Amino acid sequence: MRNRALAVGLVAAFMTLLDVSIVNVAIPSIQADLGVGTSGLQWILSGYALTFGLLLVPAGRLGDARGIRGVFVAGLLGFTLASAVAGAARNELWLVTARLVQGAAAGVLNPQVTGLIQRLYPPPERGHPFGLLGATIGIATAIGPLLGGVLIQLGGSAEGWRWVFYINVPVGVLAAVLGWRLIPRRPAERRRRESLDPVGVVLLGAAVVQILLPLVQERQWQGNAKWLLVATGLATLAVFMAWERRFARRGVPLIELGLFRVPSYGLGTTLVLLYFAGFTANFFIFTLLLQRGHGYSALEAGLAITPFALGSAVAAFVGGRIVNRLGRPLVALGLVTVIAGLTATIVVLRLVPQVSPGVTMALPLLVAGTGSGLVITPNQTLTLAEVPVDRSGSAAGVVQTAQRVGAAFGIATIGSVFFARLNATGGDWTAALQGSLTASIGFMLLALLAAATDILRTRHAAARAGRDPATRATRQD
Repeated sequence: MRNRALAVGLVAAFMTLLDVSIVNVAIPSIQADLGVGTSGLQWILSGYALTFGLLLVPAGRLGDARGIRGVFVAGLLGFTLASAVAGAARNELWLVTARLVQGAAAGVLNPQVTGLIQRLYPPPERGHPFGLLGATIGIATAIGPLLGGVLIQLGGSAEGWRWVFYINVPVGVLAAVLGWRLIPRRPAERRRRESLDPVGVVLLGAAVVQILLPLVQERQWQGNAKWLLVATGLATLAVFMAWERRFARRGVPLIELGLFRVPSYGLGTTLVLLYFAGFTANFFIFTLLLQRGHGYSALEAGLAITPFALGSAVAAFVGGRIVNRLGRPLVALGLVTVIAGLTATIVVLRLVPQVSPGVTMALPLLVAGTGSGLVITPNQTLTLAEVPVDRSGSAAGVVQTAQRVGAAFGIATIGSVFFARLNATGGDWTAALQGSLTASIGFMLLALLAAATDILRTRHAAARAGRDPATRATRQD
């Protein structure tokens, strides 16, 4: 029963994560059909990420307190309905509004999947389901452009983009029915009725919006004044943390701040923020290079990025099985592999510029994807390993919020590097890609530093425990 419940959760997670990347290849068709302006296109792409990140933590907490099944099904039905509305859009405002609702529903749904794994599987058995979740994340993120290209090819340039959204409807309805049947209901005595910390929800939401908004609108809002919102967002975050400490004295806070004193959780969350900052923007950049720089169709661009998806899926599955034996060094190995793959991409583009980039990048992208699969899944398993089960949803929501903030920051930063280099070189798409990949590698190196810190901490703790007479006596007994 638990494996079937997990399968339903993975299908739902795949749908919501797919919609982060699948829309990229549909943008030219949407623009041509609806006459959407530049600002509207930005909101179609980034508005989803904004509302997605906004609700992750409150929804995770709601699932912890009221039960996963109801929150999961409500989020899934909301996502399905919003997908249908998006597919039927007749103007820019209609589509942007549907995308905002779709992202919010995805934010409600996703923490429940991680919380479900935490509840259904004891710690020694979580590596395998987290491996499947990691493979799902990798495939959904990387295969989006390919699937979008296929749908547009089949449906035609005028109507094919609508099927990018409509495809969610039958899958979502079926998954909601199966989710209600298969996901276990929490016993009535375990459904807590304490306050859901509404003040904390408002403060955290305000902080997330202020931090993400200038990032997702980085190219649309000119000037530096927009970055003041990041400063006010960080100030609001400080107020939120002070409130949470106060609220914890009389109730269960939205976020258990004490979790960040657990090194595996704090360092793992930092690592995922840095990794997604360097990871997510690459698909957007690769798609731009191939479609606009080299005239690839949406389908051809998707096919060119597929090696990354294949490497990521296989490595995530394997990584989930061996992470409990290897620990954080496996994550470090994955980061080194990603860095090697991205570096190789830069090298081959320089050495053989006359060959189509879809061909020259295939092997380096396979290497980078393999490394990515060894990062996302094992890191998530290790980060949540010491989290109490009744805090799993909100803890996972924090980790996923770090992913969304990191992704938005990376797209803004690496995208700025890409377009600045493109303008400086007079439209040299390959040089622009090389500059953006160099920035991406910088984020990966910072993530590697976080992994190395955790490795050294673990080894130091093990050595100290070995020198402790009480510990040695216990081992001898």
